[in-house]
Formats: sequence, structure tokens, C-alpha cells
Amino acid sequence: MSSAHGTTLARPARWVAGVGRIGAGTALLTAVALLPWLSRTDPALTVLRARSADQDPTPAELAAVRGELGLDAGPFAHLADWLGGLPRGDAGTSWVSGEPVLPQVTAALGVSVTLMLGALLVTVVVAAAVSARTVHLGARRRLRRERTGAGAAILAALPKFLLASLLALVCGVWLGWFPTGGWDGPASMVLPALALGVPSGAMIGGLLDQALPAAFHEPWAQTWRAVGFPPLHTARHALRRALPGVLPQLLPTVVALVGGAVAVERIFNIPGLGRLALDAAIAQDLPPLQTATLSLVLLGTVAGLLVQALRRALLGRALRDGALPALPRPELATGRARHLIAAGCALALLALVLTGLLRDPLHVDTAARLLPPSTAHPLGTDSLGRDLLARLGHGALRTAAVALAVTAVCALTGLLLGLAPRVSSGLTDVVATMPAVLAGLLVTAAVGPSLWGAALAVCLVGWSPYAAQSAALLEQERAGGHIAAARSLGAGRGHLLRRHLIPALSAPLLRNALLRLPTTVLVLASLGFLGLGEQPPTPEWGRLLSENQPYAELAPWTVLAPACALILLSVLAVTAPRGRRQATGTPTG
Repeated sequence: MSSAHGTTLARPARWVAGVGRIGAGTALLTAVALLPWLSRTDPALTVLRARSADQDPTPAELAAVRGELGLDAGPFAHLADWLGGLPRGDAGTSWVSGEPVLPQVTAALGVSVTLMLGALLVTVVVAAAVSARTVHLGARRRLRRERTGAGAAILAALPKFLLASLLALVCGVWLGWFPTGGWDGPASMVLPALALGVPSGAMIGGLLDQALPAAFHEPWAQTWRAVGFPPLHTARHALRRALPGVLPQLLPTVVALVGGAVAVERIFNIPGLGRLALDAAIAQDLPPLQTATLSLVLLGTVAGLLVQALRRALLGRALRDGALPALPRPELATGRARHLIAAGCALALLALVLTGLLRDPLHVDTAARLLPPSTAHPLGTDSLGRDLLARLGHGALRTAAVALAVTAVCALTGLLLGLAPRVSSGLTDVVATMPAVLAGLLVTAAVGPSLWGAALAVCLVGWSPYAAQSAALLEQERAGGHIAAARSLGAGRGHLLRRHLIPALSAPLLRNALLRLPTTVLVLASLGFLGLGEQPPTPEWGRLLSENQPYAELAPWTVLAPACALILLSVLAVTAPRGRRQATGTPTG
């Protein structure tokens, strides 16, 4: 009885979560409304340039735009007018085109949600393929060795925009199987869904693959095997046991694609919500930007509630009654392949960095543009004739250091917020679907473009996957019998955190962070590519990918070199030895 009561108290109150969602949504919409006034340019000038590309308008023209849009009244008056029109179905008119906003946003949202559902299907298929071997061996009690995770790391590290370009070139141009652009029928969705779903599926599949061994080593699984239950039956229930800890990652990984698939939407010329929101933000066209932001907030809220309901349905009465068994991670043998892969990646990266440091990364030779790999340039040259090996070597430390720092801050913030689910549950649902580009625009408007501004923007939204994971695992851990036993013996909150809860959360959180490390590099690069982060000619890996992407067909080595370096870093992160792990979910004293 007391255990069930404790578990009920541990769950975030619905009204508190609702207040969190409303507060987070209000703060986000207010920040968006302030965007033109935070920037260092006249909002009227930005809108006028978006309308007519006039670089030198007269004061009279600027005054006319201010009067037309009511800019002199300030941001809060405009926000109030916009909110007042929503109950009537009026989201205003675009400052740039003069057309009603609601039909534009509704159409773009429909396109993006459809694309997200296609990407979700690909994500499920890829995640199933990544974890299939563990499911097969675990159900038959033949799981003896720990998986290296290298395959999932390679797929998760693939840049979505690079994969989109390759798919468009091979499957669209060369083979002619699918359209390479536009949005006309189901065939138009195949290639962008693959570009978005393959890395996302590898991310989800890698986390599921790491969680399944604990489920297969629970006493019930061993008993079922002993009495002759079919392996498929055991596999199905093991998946039901492991999935609730992974399901919250769907929100920041897949649902966030509605607003965050800007690069893929541009490559395939898809009129999605992310593209609309980015164009509106750059033009400081507030009505469509605010409406798109509100759509993302509502989508995140609905998706978060659905994921939470599905999790609790999978866990069943054991979660409600505080009788959920812990998931102790078994001590599996570490294969020799893991050490060999880690050593190989480390040596390759070390050789790349050391040889690259001996070369000049800023030397421009227009006569040597886009040269293929040779003795003089082992990795070729870029569009300005700069040596790619030199740029990769000099950018290695900066890329790895910033990405590791941002990932560490996001993971720690997510852990702390996940430990306070009453406060963070609603906030996480809202932030999970907020594009990093929008956060970058807001930060840049306040502090100007810089590497650390881009890092701050990523930190503002990048904590949500870790908070969602921490809150989900915390809820399951608190419902365990060993927690009830510890409480009955007089254990206080501090003891439970130190000895039970944080140890149970730290290992899954670390695995998630290592899988997401390449994603952090690419998000920082996308902000730099839009002029919101690292500025040229700094040799940063993600930026090398972004600035060389237009030459992928003509000179593929310009993108393959930084992509391979990023994959090596990702594989090294997930295969490097991290010492002897404690079994998660078990008391440690």
C-alpha cells in the first residue's frame, strides 16, 4: 500500500505538467514575438528587403512599412492582437506576402506530419534491424557477448542532408526510381523519409539494443525458457519490458523532424513546416513564425501525452502498484572486436590529426580547386583549393571539444530536470519539438553570431532527450520493489538518489549521449552554415560538411572525408572502454 502511495506521489501531477506546458509555450511565443526587436536591424528594413530585395530603402518607405505593420506599438501589442485572432481562426496575414497565414501553416504542417510518419515507419524498420540479433539470441538464451554498437553508431552519425543528397543522386537521378524534388504523391515521400528515418532508427535501435539484455536476463525470462515457452513469446515480452525506457526518445528524435528537417526539405524542395518557419524567421515575418511555433508546441504536447500513455500501457499495473522489477544489466563478455575497433578508430583519428596539423588549413589556391586525392593532397581539396587533410586535422580538437562540452551540459541538464519530473515533464514536451535553428536565431539576435552562441542555442534545446529518458527511467525505478524495501528500512531521499536512482540512470544516459555526439556536431554546423555560429574560414568538421555539400556530386571526396572523420569519432565514442559497469537498477549498498 505504501509503495503504491509513494509511486503515485512520485508521478508528476497532471495539472503541474499542464502548467509547465502552458508556461513553456507562452515563454517560447513571447521570445519569438521579440525576435525583430532583439535583432540589431530595423524590423521594417528586414521585411522590406524580404519583399523587394531593396538594399537602400528611403526613410519614407521604412516609415510606411512601420505604420502598415504597427511596429511602433511594440512586440507585446502585436502578440496580443495575434492571440486575440486565434479563437476566430485568424492567425493574421504574412508581413512579406500579405497572404493569410493559417492556410499556409496548415498545408505545411500536413506535409511535415506526413513526412514524419514516413520517417517514423523507416525508424521502426531500421531500429528492428539494429536490435534483431540481440532479440534472436536473447530469446534463445544464447546472448553471451556484449554488442559493440559500431553499426548503429555508423548509421546514427550519417548526416541527414548528406544522405538526402546521395539518395537523390543515386535513386533519383541515376536510377530514376523516385522523384528528386517536390511533393506530389507517395513516391515523393520515399527518399526524404529514408534520409530522415535511417539515422533516427539507428539511434533508437542502438538504445533498444543496449536495453534488451537486461530484460532477457530477468528471472521470468529464464523460467519461461526452462518450461519450454517459444522464443517468439519471450522476445515479445522482453520488447514490452525494454521499450518503455526507449519510447520517450521518439519525441526529440522523430517528432522533432516536423520542424527540424529544414535541410532535407530544401534538398527535396518540400514545402514543410520547418522550411516555412526558417524562411519566416530570417525575414522576421512574425505571423507565420508565431503560428508555426504554436503548431510545434501543440504537436509536442499531444505527442508527449501519447508516448506517456503508451509507456504506461506497456508497463501495466506493475508501474501503478509499485511492483515493477528492476532491470539489472547483465555482465556480458566484452569481445575482442570491440577493442580492435576502438583502437583502429583511435589510431586513424590520431594519424589524421597529426598529419593534418603539419599543413596549412587556410592556404587558398584557386588553381587547385576540387582536386581529387593525390600524393600532394591525400584527401583532395575543396572549392577554394584548400587542403582537406589540413582542415580536418586543425578542426579536430575544436570540433570534438565543443561537441563534448555541449553534450555534457545537455546530458547533465537533462538528468537534473529528469529528476524533477513535476517541473520538467510539460517543459520537455514543448522544447523537444523546437528546432535548434529557431533557438539559434533567438540567441544570435541577443548576443550576435559566434561559436559559443551556437553552443548556447543547442544547449537550450538539446537537453530534452536526456530529460525525457531520465524521467521515464526514474518513474520505472521508483516503482521497483527494492526502492520500497529501502524506504521501509528508513532510507531517505538522498540515500535513494546516491545509491539507487542516479546509478540506474547514469549508464543509459551515457549511452544515449555517446550516440548523439555526432548529431551535436551537425547541429552546430547547421547553425554555422546559416551564419548563426562558427564563421568561415574556421576548419570545423560539421561546417566542412555543410559548405561542401553542394559539390557532393562533382567532388564526393569533399564530403566523404569529413563524414568519415565524424563516423570514426562516433564509433570510437561508443566502443571505447569505460571501465567495469555496475548493474543498473540494483542496490549498491
